[in-house]
Amino acid sequence: MNLNTFRIRLLDRYIIRKFIGTFFVALLLIIVIVIIFDISEKIDDFVDKEATLHAIIFDYYLNFIPYFINMFSPLFVFITVIFFTSKLAGNSEIIAMLSGGVSFGRLMYPYFLSALFIALMSLSLNLFVIPSANERRLAFEEQYIKGQKFYNTNRNIHYQIAPGEFVYVESFSTWNNTAYKFTLESIEDSHLVSKLSAESAAWDSVSGGWRLKNYVIRDYSTSRQRIVAQGKEMDTVIRLNLADFYRRENTVETLTYNELNDLIDMQRMRGDSMVKYSLIEKHTRFAVPFSAFILTLIGVSLSSKKRRGGIGLNLGVGIALSFSYILFLRFSQMFVITDTLPPWLAMWLPNILYAVIAAVLYRIAPK
Repeated sequence: MNLNTFRIRLLDRYIIRKFIGTFFVALLLIIVIVIIFDISEKIDDFVDKEATLHAIIFDYYLNFIPYFINMFSPLFVFITVIFFTSKLAGNSEIIAMLSGGVSFGRLMYPYFLSALFIALMSLSLNLFVIPSANERRLAFEEQYIKGQKFYNTNRNIHYQIAPGEFVYVESFSTWNNTAYKFTLESIEDSHLVSKLSAESAAWDSVSGGWRLKNYVIRDYSTSRQRIVAQGKEMDTVIRLNLADFYRRENTVETLTYNELNDLIDMQRMRGDSMVKYSLIEKHTRFAVPFSAFILTLIGVSLSSKKRRGGIGLNLGVGIALSFSYILFLRFSQMFVITDTLPPWLAMWLPNILYAVIAAVLYRIAPK
């Protein structure tokens, strides 16, 4: 393999500059438009809840921007490639490049370098920036935007908090941080050893534990059950905290990669059905950045031919394909929630399908 093939030349710098420059210009314009529409939609909430200008700008919109960039990065990449490549083709620059001895495969090299830059940027946002930004953004939404306050409406909650220790709660109230019909069971070798029951368990923020009301402790270690202790009130500390009852689907968006892995391990051990959303978030963080390569290849293959009527048709096809990719990415989450496909396969399925489309389009693209 000739290493000179991978040297960045003047033509490569020209395409990279066009790609990255157009990408950030499109990004800036769309972000400004989205923020304007978002402000017009939420202005009443901001006024009613008396949100300060500092909180609106620094707690919400500055943390909303990286979240929005990452969510729609496939759309930005696709539109960027379609737009400036169609202009190159319309000005006969693509024809000149190919006529000058540059192969179509070599022409893709600066495109893929640009896609690599965007993919690494998206991955860095996913792993290091967006989790903390989402934490502040979601906190702002819960405080200042109507309908965002969280209420735990789950019933009959079961957790395995440690090997052989199981907690059951009939319901949990976020109004007073109290679990009702609380039960803690200890099981050894598939046999019930002890059972702690209480009418309610209220979270004590000072001790970091639970205050049980009207409790009964029963011992089943012998053939005859017996009541070990009972009373009106008792404090206890177990491997269950308040955050476990406040965790919702989008909570995983606020966790770093290591925290997300720890949560997945804990949810699997507990048998928590919310582990599906954690696995969706984990695999999405890698699948979306990788899509930059696939969508770049599709975009160049579609728009490298000079067409009558300018870039309108190419841009329309590009927007339709990019939106279909985002829609498919969201729809594939249902395969995980319904246990149809493993999480890794479901979240990478759009990339696999569109990689096949990219390969076909590349093969029939004008050379």
